[in-house]
Amino acid sequence: MGGASDVYFRQVPVGQMANFAYLVGSQSTREVLLVDPAWSVDALLDQAETDGMNVVGALVTHYHQDHVGGRIMGFEIEGVARLLERHPVPIYVNEHEGDGMRTITGASESDLVRKAGGDSLSLGQVRIRLLHTPGHTPGSQCFLVEERGQPGRLISGDTLFLGSCGRVDLPGSDPEAMYRSLNGTLKALPDETILYPGHRYSEEASGSLGEQKKTNPFLRVASLEQFLLFMGR
Repeated sequence: MGGASDVYFRQVPVGQMANFAYLVGSQSTREVLLVDPAWSVDALLDQAETDGMNVVGALVTHYHQDHVGGRIMGFEIEGVARLLERHPVPIYVNEHEGDGMRTITGASESDLVRKAGGDSLSLGQVRIRLLHTPGHTPGSQCFLVEERGQPGRLISGDTLFLGSCGRVDLPGSDPEAMYRSLNGTLKALPDETILYPGHRYSEEASGSLGEQKKTNPFLRVASLEQFLLFMGR
């Protein structure tokens, strides 16, 4: 958050599954969006308030319980339901993920704003591009946080991790779609883009996309067939 940048950005370790939540916003307008508010919702809201930021919405990478809340492995994650109870705001979700969101979280249609891949949101000088990256789920999306003159920051949810990628053996997963999302949509982004994943499954919490293109086997495959072999297909 240094220098003259307008970007407000916090990566917050949360929960019992090595998740990251994010706070992304504009220093000048004092507006902020929560990203994947499943765990520690009160703490995230309190952090925004401490920093003098006004929460104006939430972005959801995908509808799995560890990213939006709901019952998983015998316990309840407060998630979006708690956010709407304490601070009702629009929940921005990919158009292919809305029905799953309603089922998992109990959110109503009026709570959701269904967005298409390629849409964007702007807060002050900060633009957040919504990249549709199906594969882990049909409506998985990544968020590219951009400001003129600054490297982009990619919040990648469960699509891309440092050194690996999301699972494609779950209901709704599609390994061929994941291949296209990784080696088409995300690999086309500039090398200086900084990757911020949805889980800490590596020693580092973030890293350059350029380094991932060189070292991540799921971004180095020569073909769809090789990718499917890596995935055990």
